[in-house]
Amino acid sequence: AVTEEELRTLRAKGLTMVYMGLESGCDEVLKLMRKGHGAAEIIEMGQKVRRNGIALSVTAITGLGGPELLEKHAVETARAFNAMNPEYIGMLTLMVEPGTPLYDWVREGSFQLLTQPQVLEETRLLVERLDSPGSVFRMNHASNYLVLKGTLNQDQAAMLRTIDAAEHELRDRKS
Repeated sequence: AVTEEELRTLRAKGLTMVYMGLESGCDEVLKLMRKGHGAAEIIEMGQKVRRNGIALSVTAITGLGGPELLEKHAVETARAFNAMNPEYIGMLTLMVEPGTPLYDWVREGSFQLLTQPQVLEETRLLVERLDSPGSVFRMNHASNYLVLKGTLNQDQAAMLRTIDAAEHELRDRKS
């Protein structure tokens, strides 16, 4: 791990932002995805970066826990973001690339991708629990049925209304 002293040196040499892939705040998800470390380590590193005057951009991935870990993934990822209070929070969409273990798991049926309603449910659980004042939040879905943008915490209610509207639209399309 990088020391506080090393971070201060990097800052002095002009490092202004660190990008970190949290992927999930849930250790079960991180283990499943063979990330190689737990959420606590990433959180600690993020806090260290912030303490030393370097801006932090942290990303996580929707749907990474599949339907089984949907709630834990959302709740614990929000908790991790809150603990770091980064300048930027980015939610990425799970993309399944051929040649990866995940691709094989999806093909053989051992991992299920979230449906659109499940993505919205997970997103709501996450956004409801965010408490990270000043963080710029971005969620740009490749599937683009939901784009969320705002600054926390003041835009939280508006983002939840956007999720509501997307859920209503999905329901109307079905009926």
